[in-house]
Amino acid sequence: MLPIDIYLRHLSVERGLSKNTLSAYKSDLGIYFSFLESNSLTELTVSAPELVDFSASLNAAGYKATSISRILAAVRGFHKFLVLEDKRLDDPTSKLRPPKLAFRLPKALSQQQVLDLLTAAGPEPEEKSTDLLRLRDRAILELMYSTGARVSEVVGLDLDEIDDSGLIRVRGKGSKERVVPLGGFAMRSLQAYLVRTRPYLAEKGGDNALFLNGRGTRLSRQSIWAIIQKAGKACDLEVSPHSLRHSFATHLIEGGADVRVVQELLGHASVATTQIYTLMTVDTLREVYLGAHPRARR
Repeated sequence: MLPIDIYLRHLSVERGLSKNTLSAYKSDLGIYFSFLESNSLTELTVSAPELVDFSASLNAAGYKATSISRILAAVRGFHKFLVLEDKRLDDPTSKLRPPKLAFRLPKALSQQQVLDLLTAAGPEPEEKSTDLLRLRDRAILELMYSTGARVSEVVGLDLDEIDDSGLIRVRGKGSKERVVPLGGFAMRSLQAYLVRTRPYLAEKGGDNALFLNGRGTRLSRQSIWAIIQKAGKACDLEVSPHSLRHSFATHLIEGGADVRVVQELLGHASVATTQIYTLMTVDTLREVYLGAHPRARR
């Protein structure tokens, strides 16, 4: 078995990483091994200076700082594993530093923009629409904004993970489960999909997935990405799969929610990750203050 495969198996078995995360690790380590091969090196012979050269080669190839940082993190993890497995005595990545990243706050939509996006995605459940797929699309976006779930989490939802009381069981990173309440708007939209759209789609495949595609099988991440992009384009908004998650967290904190509650709802391992959204609301307050107070500006 190749060293990469041994390491990926370790990540899968010991750390319980998802298939998507393992795929990302494999891709990043593939870039590293291509560098080693082209320079007649192996994971056992590469030195610290040569790893600096690898980092420089990523920059020269046009990789963004965020991508370089992610690739180097995968390489560091791999070499730590080699030391733990007694394949190497030293860790050549111990002093390897990732590039400095520009600090950027996640971009949240306003409440009106969220409403525009939802409207563009599909009809409200009360409307007598015959466009069954757009009913599904609306339900997906309503659920994402109502729960803050990641696209991968929405794709992985099964029918039995939503109950009639409006609670949804989400499997997050590392297969960790959390329970998130579903808001009234999202619940009504989801019920409309379950009653009017899903039975029609299920006839073609019979998958247990909550959200089905036109073939009756589980909807893919790429499909949800396309749904979000289509809705964004229809209402002239630049959106990404994370836009609704960022908006969910920001609007909760703006509404007075405790940051630790938001941490639980988002499935963040550390509250520090969630606290970035408090910076966003402070930013908003600052903008309002500067625009409204007569002596705010010099």
